[in-house]
Amino acid sequence: MNNIFDKNLHVAIIMDGNGRWANTRALARLKGHAKGADRVRHIVRSSLDFGVTHLTLFAFSTENWKRSESEVAGLMSLFKQYIKSESKKLLSNGVKVLFIGDRSRLDSKLITLMNELEVLTKNNVSLTLTIALNYGGRDEIIRATKLIASKVKLGELIEDEITPEVFSFYLDTSILPDPDLIIRTSGEYRTSNFLPWQSVYSEYAFVKVTWPDFDTLMYKNILEEFKARDRRFGLVK
Repeated sequence: MNNIFDKNLHVAIIMDGNGRWANTRALARLKGHAKGADRVRHIVRSSLDFGVTHLTLFAFSTENWKRSESEVAGLMSLFKQYIKSESKKLLSNGVKVLFIGDRSRLDSKLITLMNELEVLTKNNVSLTLTIALNYGGRDEIIRATKLIASKVKLGELIEDEITPEVFSFYLDTSILPDPDLIIRTSGEYRTSNFLPWQSVYSEYAFVKVTWPDFDTLMYKNILEEFKARDRRFGLVK
């Protein structure tokens, strides 16, 4: 079914379980991450088909640097490969790509590829695909707070002007709507420092399957179930 929604919809996904998928098959963890990258292609396509206007994917957290050097290096290589292999397809399908997170710790070649993809797809309007890379919600809030503090110190902003709307302007997601629905795969029931400011009124869906096994039908079923939810945003109906 195409165009499940007749209005803007922002779906965010915590893509969890690549390593477990590989472990249960006696494969190297990077094989699971490669399979997960392939799943991203399917879910981006499905998002276009279902009328999702914004899709945000949690690809690498600020905490993921704690993993082994070989796994981190493999992930960074995989990110580069994905950008190189998918850029033309994303452009032709009308997908606008954005990256959020702290880029300062990423290597220069990856940053260049990220920047180039953002510029290449900046005029696309069918779907905004945001990839959270070296992203952590607390880190984002601290970075935003420092920016605001510097503005106050310079006299460019006064304390009474700091509202939730102003604070949101200094976040990585300033040009994005807050997520309507956040999906987490692999059977874990936690948010893992993902979009804590933006998700105050987000709906959640937790599914047991690992990310590489999260297919289009599962995605469709979650979206249909979400559509039936009564979202009150603090109001009484």
